[in-house]
Amino acid sequence: QVQLVESGGGLVQAGGSLRLSCAASARTFSSTAKGWFRQAPGKEREFVATIGWSGDVTDYADGVKGRFTISRDNAKNMVYLEMTNLKPEDTAVYYCAARKYYSGTSTSESAYDYWGQGTQVTVSS
Repeated sequence: QVQLVESGGGLVQAGGSLRLSCAASARTFSSTAKGWFRQAPGKEREFVATIGWSGDVTDYADGVKGRFTISRDNAKNMVYLEMTNLKPEDTAVYYCAARKYYSGTSTSESAYDYWGQGTQVTVSS
């Protein structure tokens, strides 16, 4: 089965940067769309960013545009989320997600079939 493993989470101060990585175990799904979602304490899980199969098409939540960048390296089965100018409001568990069949981006949680366990990002003020 497909396994997604996130890494790179941790504690950073406001204004700092952090890069999250997501490794996919199955090359079969290396060309499907991927996404990042997050869930803050007491809140619903929300969309953060998504990227199409080739990496040319991306989409971001309004609250992270200009600060976060999603990218991928299909040869390595990796997806990344570069976060800059972090704010305390960014504190959340971040999840990597993969579509099973489709190569197109989606902002909907229900469009994704596989999920990682999540990695904690904490931004201090």
